Amino acid sequence: MTEQRTTGEAIVDGLLAHNVDTVFGIPGVQTYPLYDALARTPEITVYGPRHEQTAAYMAFGYAQSTGRPGVFSVVPGPGVLNASAAVLSAYGASAPMVGLTSEIPSAFMGRGLGHLHEMPDQLATMRTFTKWASNISHPAEASAVVAEAFHQATSGRPRPTMIAAPWDVLVHTSPAVACVPRPRAPKPVDPARVERAVARLSGAKNPMIMVGGGARQASSEVLALAEFLQAPVVSFRGGRGVVSDEHPLGFTCADGFERWGDCDSLIGIGCRLELMWSRWPDRPKDLPIILLDIDPQQFVRLEATVGILGDATDTASALLAALVATMSPAASRWEEFTRLKTLKQQELLQLQPHIDHLHALRRALPRDGFLVEEICQVGFASYFGFPVYEPRKFVTCGHQGTLGFGYPTSLGVKAANPDKAVVSLNGDGGFMFGIQELATAVEYNLGVVAVVFNNHSYGNVFNDQQRLFGRPYGSALKNPSFVDIARAFGASGVNVDNAVDLEREVADAINANAPSVIEVAMPLDAAASPWRFLMPPSRR
Repeated sequence: MTEQRTTGEAIVDGLLAHNVDTVFGIPGVQTYPLYDALARTPEITVYGPRHEQTAAYMAFGYAQSTGRPGVFSVVPGPGVLNASAAVLSAYGASAPMVGLTSEIPSAFMGRGLGHLHEMPDQLATMRTFTKWASNISHPAEASAVVAEAFHQATSGRPRPTMIAAPWDVLVHTSPAVACVPRPRAPKPVDPARVERAVARLSGAKNPMIMVGGGARQASSEVLALAEFLQAPVVSFRGGRGVVSDEHPLGFTCADGFERWGDCDSLIGIGCRLELMWSRWPDRPKDLPIILLDIDPQQFVRLEATVGILGDATDTASALLAALVATMSPAASRWEEFTRLKTLKQQELLQLQPHIDHLHALRRALPRDGFLVEEICQVGFASYFGFPVYEPRKFVTCGHQGTLGFGYPTSLGVKAANPDKAVVSLNGDGGFMFGIQELATAVEYNLGVVAVVFNNHSYGNVFNDQQRLFGRPYGSALKNPSFVDIARAFGASGVNVDNAVDLEREVADAINANAPSVIEVAMPLDAAASPWRFLMPPSRR
């Protein structure tokens, strides 16, 4: 007799077929059958946070730190909307995620009768902030829908997807159908486009490479290309660590601006070129842009002179091979670039106390540890002031700038990397968005070190309002003791007010590998703003 499987069981079978080992979620009445299937699946660990947004943020952290799809589950309607900020962050940061939710019973869908958690058109809503979304209307569809969700999440430009199965459909049964993962067929690199790119680069004296999150799997290929051209590799957020900051060719955004005025050819690899389009003035006239990207729409959006479609590994290798066949390698500029970077680091020392704190975190954090940034003044400074040596070790929410994402995301990073150190960098405002997740950290012994820089305000907003309008409004905060709250949850907590003590306490907390909060007293000083390095003024 053919085995019968419920829709919930078929979904879990599909997770196993895609080597999923972790799900983050909060059960509700519409998802009980799914969770019952998960409870009977020891191969999958389920983490239950204290807010639905955290379920999705933890999946985001899992995806950002591993490159594998992060999976989360929430109830329909309000649960989907609670998770939506994290899903939108993953969409912007091109992170693979798969969300599992439910729907109101099939007989009530589209009738507007006010069923529990009813949304006028949930599927249409999910499609506005995901790459792909679908309902499952029958258990026989489940395997194919799950396979498609993972294929969409991981093929081409990786992004989040979502699946919804109505309440009643989750318990319906049908004969078991094996879930077969869809293979990802590599796109062949067009030699004609590579040839056009080589022609554009043949006379370049000062080429520059910009890398984003799409280049994280191509570190060696990017470095080989950069070394042949002697081109600085500039990273902003997602591309940090593709080329180590210790390498003479590894440039932060602050370093890179020093070379921008002389740039005569720009290569973008898996990158939105945000520095060029939104942050750096004085774009060189008639600058040729060679874009290596998996998403062909980027060629139009970013006005590429030459667009080479494909994975960063394949396209960078093809471009280098063609350059080697037609050109001689450029003479070394390592000494020149090392001198430039050293001078810039000395200039950054003016940004206090931010830089001293970031250097303290770098010294305390092992080389293979993770730093999860947050939307705050020290977080902004970390884009250029925190040295990064490997890809994925600097976890960011990308251009969405989602306040409060940091600590919940760091818990997902730790769940995915239990043997690695994880430090969560927070401002006091953003940390309060997810402070209840200290309970999650303690419950599952997720030893994240949360560093909270406390200036009793939404500091960036406060300073902007003071500068633009002469007075802050709605941006000053009255905070509790974060140390006392940490202890109340069962985590450790300590106060510091200088970089020396910060380094010692972070190192001790990492060694303890237990949930901890380190509160750092910070001045509210508009003069110590990182924005002059993130959006430098024109030099013309």
